Amino acid sequence: MSRDDATTNATAESIETDAHADDADNADAHADADNADAHAADSSLIDPAAPDATPAVVAARSEGEPPDTAEIRELAAAAGYAVVGEVTQRRREDPTYDLGRGKAEELMRLAADAGAEAVIYDGGLSPGQTFSLGDLLPPGTAVIDRPRLVLELFADAADSRAADRQLELARLRYELPRLREAVARDASEDVRLQPEGDSRVLDVEKRIESAERALGEIADDRAARRAERRDAGFDLVALAGYTNAGKSTLARRLADEVDDPEFGDEAGGGDVGGADADRADADEGEGDPADGDGPLAVADRPFETLSTTTRRATVGGRRALVTDTVGFLDGLPHEAVRSFRTTIDAIRAADCALLVVDASDEPAALRRKLTASLSAIEATDGPVIPVLSKADEVGADGLAAAVEAYEGAVADLDPRDAPVVDALRSPIPVSVRDETGLADLADAVADALPTATATAEAPNGGAAQAALSWAYDRGVVADVDYGSETVVVELGGRPDVVAEAERRFADAPSS
Repeated sequence: MSRDDATTNATAESIETDAHADDADNADAHADADNADAHAADSSLIDPAAPDATPAVVAARSEGEPPDTAEIRELAAAAGYAVVGEVTQRRREDPTYDLGRGKAEELMRLAADAGAEAVIYDGGLSPGQTFSLGDLLPPGTAVIDRPRLVLELFADAADSRAADRQLELARLRYELPRLREAVARDASEDVRLQPEGDSRVLDVEKRIESAERALGEIADDRAARRAERRDAGFDLVALAGYTNAGKSTLARRLADEVDDPEFGDEAGGGDVGGADADRADADEGEGDPADGDGPLAVADRPFETLSTTTRRATVGGRRALVTDTVGFLDGLPHEAVRSFRTTIDAIRAADCALLVVDASDEPAALRRKLTASLSAIEATDGPVIPVLSKADEVGADGLAAAVEAYEGAVADLDPRDAPVVDALRSPIPVSVRDETGLADLADAVADALPTATATAEAPNGGAAQAALSWAYDRGVVADVDYGSETVVVELGGRPDVVAEAERRFADAPSS
């Protein structure tokens, strides 16, 4: 069997399975030697790893500053790879290999010498570059670009039906152009393979359409759930941000200590994330992106949160549902981000979004991560409050540098491309560990939420008491004054709920 035959078969098989690194993107990119700044790996660049980890070489290219491989190494380790070396280059993109030809050959030699079973490329490779680079590498060496590596991590973290469906769509969209490339290469060698290839492509296209319909139905159902929860008097607050920025830690801190049974664990509530909290099915009833399912996970590794998770909270005196969402990542193609529509909708449709930014990041990394997060969100219906998390880990100078980096990243974004920029409010430094800034954050959220106030008066009788009970249930009663014959109620909260409470009091007849 030719190498291209093997690549075609492996690409098709990866569409049938879970898109892990041991299937067929083993073929890709060639290059043209270039004398831009470059360096290769040595023994000091070998990462410690578990004994069963798959040996891999990291490769990266950039046109500006020399590539920083720290994050791709972290992602590789999280996905079960042991980095045994790296090759980096600073130059313009080569259309065949992305790297220059000379660097691609250097990568080939390093992969062979290190016994690497995979090359992990810190960037997105076109289908042609993937196959060309794979042709250059030792036989059996998988080529895994950044989008595919992230899909592997998503596959490992998916813990709900909705997450599985979103992942399936992202994977199919990623694999389709690569399958087309494999079919085209087969057809150029033997035209008899074309009908079989066409059928595979058509099958994947149909599966994409089916996945899109299924996720569309989930999105519609969740939009209806959000409307129901707003009608019940809850404000919707969503946490967004780069992976490992501290979203889950903040969400856990904001959540009420004891969950309401409607939104808590199947076991009936208890401390959020406590040792006795059982994990609930994150898709029970195919409900809101955050159905109040399972403990809020907190861990220092990428994609600990893949399914959105919601918990009841009281923020600034307002009843809220706080949703923790999947972390963003730099370098994902728009198609992959778009596949997670139902997750991102939880952010875009929130009454207020908290954009969590790791203040302990180096300024350049903070800017890059913030830009990636804002670009993925694109636009929101409500205001966005930037939260500079982990403020306790930086001094005054470090916090000032983080604010400067934040402002620089925002200034560089064009609101026409990322309208969310116009929704941003002033950043608030926060430390969950020592509780610095939490009160300021609660005040800022309360100020950002849609609010109306009104005074309602009705004859004191059964109908007025029923209206008062309805208003209490929805958290919009600020004060009550009972007269000899009337009851006067000060209302405050969600505008639509306040308006409905006013109508109920106005319609209350005298006893």
